[in-house]
Amino acid sequence: MKIVLFCHSFVSCWNHGNVHFLRGIARELIRLGHAVAVYEAKDGWSRTELVREQGFAALAQGARVVPGVELVTYRPASLDLDRALDGADIVLVHEWTEPDLVRRIGRVRARSGRFVLLFHDTHHRAVSAPDDIAACDLEDYDGVLAFGEVLRQIYLALGWGRRAFTWHEAADTALFRPRAAEKDVDLVWIGNWGDGERDRELQHFLIEPVSRLGIGACVHGVRYPQSLRDRLAGHGIVHAGWVPNHRVPAAFARARVTVHIPRRPYATALPGIPTIRMFEALACGIPLVSAPWSDTEGLFPPGSYLAAAHADAMTDGVARLLRDRAFAAEQARRGLQAIRARHGCAHRVIELLRIVAALRRPPAPQPPTVQPLQDMAI
Repeated sequence: MKIVLFCHSFVSCWNHGNVHFLRGIARELIRLGHAVAVYEAKDGWSRTELVREQGFAALAQGARVVPGVELVTYRPASLDLDRALDGADIVLVHEWTEPDLVRRIGRVRARSGRFVLLFHDTHHRAVSAPDDIAACDLEDYDGVLAFGEVLRQIYLALGWGRRAFTWHEAADTALFRPRAAEKDVDLVWIGNWGDGERDRELQHFLIEPVSRLGIGACVHGVRYPQSLRDRLAGHGIVHAGWVPNHRVPAAFARARVTVHIPRRPYATALPGIPTIRMFEALACGIPLVSAPWSDTEGLFPPGSYLAAAHADAMTDGVARLLRDRAFAAEQARRGLQAIRARHGCAHRVIELLRIVAALRRPPAPQPPTVQPLQDMAI
C-alpha cells in the first residue's frame, strides 16, 4: 500500500516530540513493504528554528533517520493535493498541520473516496484550545486517532462514535534499545522547557532532588529561559542544550537513572497519557522515576518504573536506584519488557492496519424492521 503522511515536520525534531513516533511508524511501514511519502511544511517553526540554531546540516541529518521514506516539503498555497494524494491507500494527517490544509485534504477525500483518511491528534488542544481543533473541520475524515483514551472520549462526545480510536504513541525500537556505555552521569533528563507548562514540576521533581542528593545531573532540551538555565547551574545541573532524538539512546546509556516529568496539561486535563519520552527511556533499559501522572489505562505493569507523588518521594526513589544496583537492574528489565511486549512502533502499525481494515469493512446489514401485526392495515 501507499501511505501518505502530512505533518509539521519529519526531518526536524527541534521542540517537536511528535515526530519521534511518526518516524517510527514510517520505519515499520516501510519494513513491511509499504511505500511511505511524508509531506512537511517548508516554513514550519521546527525546521526554521533548527536551521537557525544548528544549521542546514542538522536537517540533512534528520532526513537520513528513516531510510526509504519519500520526503516532500511544501508551501500550502502551491501544494497540488491531487498529485500528492494520487495512488494513496491511507492518508494520515497530524494535528499540527495547517487547518486550511486539513480541510482541503478532507475535500479531496470526499470528492474521490479513494483512500482512508485519518486525523492524528497528539496534543492537549482538544481540551485547552478546542477552537483550534474545530477550525480543522474534520467532516470528511474517516476517523480520528487519539493518543489516549481520555482524548478519544472527547471525540466521542463530539459525535465520532465508532470512528474514534485510541492509538498511543510508542518507542521506535530500531533506535531506542539498551546500549553498553560507561556511566559518567548519575541522572539525565531529556525534555524541552514546554512554555512553562512544567516549570513548577521541574523545580520539585528535578532540581530539588538533585540538589538534596548532591549527584551529577545533565539536562538536554531547548527553549530554556536564561533564568531557568541559571537556576539549573546554581544547583550543579548541566544544561547541555539540544540533542537530536536519534542520539538520545546514547545519552540514556551514559546515565544511571532518568526521570519522567510530564507537562501539567497531560497530567491533569488528559490523565492516562505519558510523554513519549517515557516509552523511549524504558525501551533503552534505564531505570526511571516518574513525577505524578495516572496510568488509567494500565499501559505499564507494576514494577516498570517508580512513581513519585512529591519531591521527597522523587528524592527517595532516585537515591534507591542509585544505591541498589540489583533493584535498579530489575526495574529496568521490567520496563524494557513492557515496551517489547506492547509499546513498540511495530505494535502500533499493526493497530493502524487493523483500524483501516475496520473502516473499510462495509457496515453489517441491519435486520428488516417488522411491523407489529396490530399496526398493519388488513
